[in-house]
Amino acid sequence: MDLEKIKELMKHLEESKLSKIIFKKGDFELHLEKEVIGAASIRHTRHLPPEPMSEPVFHTETKSSARVDQPGSYVISPMVGTFYQTPAPDQPSFVKVGDRVTEDTVVCIIEAMKVMNEVKAGVAGIVAEVMANNAQPVEFGTRLLRIT
Repeated sequence: MDLEKIKELMKHLEESKLSKIIFKKGDFELHLEKEVIGAASIRHTRHLPPEPMSEPVFHTETKSSARVDQPGSYVISPMVGTFYQTPAPDQPSFVKVGDRVTEDTVVCIIEAMKVMNEVKAGVAGIVAEVMANNAQPVEFGTRLLRIT
């Protein structure tokens, strides 16, 4: 990803109500996080020198500087909501460890504001790990499953 595209993402983040953007393409991973003034708690991906509070603060992180990850691709939550592994309480899970999935396989749902949103795998492979618990609240960017 070139610098101009990163600057464009930073501008979109600054002008939006979002506080964080995660962009992944192949082995490249970019995390942009805007410091929200007046927030109860602020998490930083890296320790940076303090900057003036009137300006948004952006933090970047690449895979090489990120925590050590397990091999594979991660299905991340596209929104804030509640993670569900099953379409209904009395039905089996969408997927379980060992299942083969395609890009279009629905792997879970996220309930947000009483709307059930299907989440697709996005990659083909085998489910290696389910990282969220059923009925667990999740945030945007929460890792839900790992696919190898």
